[in-house]
Amino acid sequence: MKIIVDAMSGDNAPFEIVKGAVMAVTDSGADIILVGKGEEILRCIEKLGMKNIPKGIEIAHTSEIITMEDDPSAVIKEKKDSSMTVALNMLSDGRGEALVSAGNTGALLTGSTLIVKRIRGIRRAALSPVLPEDFGNSIIIDVGANTECTSEYLVQFAYMGASYARNVLDKGNPKIALLNIGTEETKGQPLHRETFKLLKEASSGGMFDFIGNMEGRDILYNKADVIVCDGFSGNILLKTIEGTALYMAEELKGIFTKNIWSKLAAGIVKKDILKLKKRLDYTEVGGSVLIGISKPVIKAHGSSDANAIKNAIGQAIKIARSRFVEEIVESIDNIKAMVENSEKNS
Repeated sequence: MKIIVDAMSGDNAPFEIVKGAVMAVTDSGADIILVGKGEEILRCIEKLGMKNIPKGIEIAHTSEIITMEDDPSAVIKEKKDSSMTVALNMLSDGRGEALVSAGNTGALLTGSTLIVKRIRGIRRAALSPVLPEDFGNSIIIDVGANTECTSEYLVQFAYMGASYARNVLDKGNPKIALLNIGTEETKGQPLHRETFKLLKEASSGGMFDFIGNMEGRDILYNKADVIVCDGFSGNILLKTIEGTALYMAEELKGIFTKNIWSKLAAGIVKKDILKLKKRLDYTEVGGSVLIGISKPVIKAHGSSDANAIKNAIGQAIKIARSRFVEEIVESIDNIKAMVENSEKNS
């Protein structure tokens, strides 16, 4: 198993990316291609106390970097020797089974669509993070790739999310929920009401179990395996979850360091606090898969540290070993027919 890693993208690149890749080789035994400026990658390896390139690590030299400020719509064409562009071309050419990047989300989505290509018949690729295991390993699809959606897009998201849940998360008959402002069928904008009808009809086909609308407050209670939403709502939901987790961590730290008594109390519940912190830590998941792209592309968080990169690589390996993409390819004609049939019956 060979994983391509964009070594120059992200807030902590290249050191944390390289460190995470080295950790992943030790942890999983996979081969990794680090794509980026060779001399900088070598300096990172030396900084890790290694005189030679570790076994399982290969370096593909590039001369350019895509930054967070670059225009996603033009950067892939303008920076052809960037670490991200070269990595995407390598994936497209079959030099690796999956790609991990912590870089510019828009550029990665655009590059994946133009270079690696979407699965035939899929209208839009979606950014789909996995919630931590203690919250059921549910996925949210989409969280920012598509801010404007049609009901057809959302139904395709449901099918693709179900395939991911089944093949990667080992969910036998995935439960699908539609993010909405209420649980009643009549709630939401026309997009949500139409999508509800289509998902209800499509659910009868047996590929997933549509359980209806879900409010944001129920997301972390493991009631669904896949939460379907447009990218605008999904991004707000994800950032709210992340922000709440960070806020709670800071508040708990303040409470338990307030005085001698609170410090004593902290010592008593230290293990439980650390467990809670780990449950809410995004680095334990690794990244978000771009569902709908013909080969696995994992978008790691821009501020990823080595642990997050290691886990993103582990996630990429699991996806590459699954039949997730193949199932969507094999089912696309059936999915299209069921969507059309649902629209006729609605």
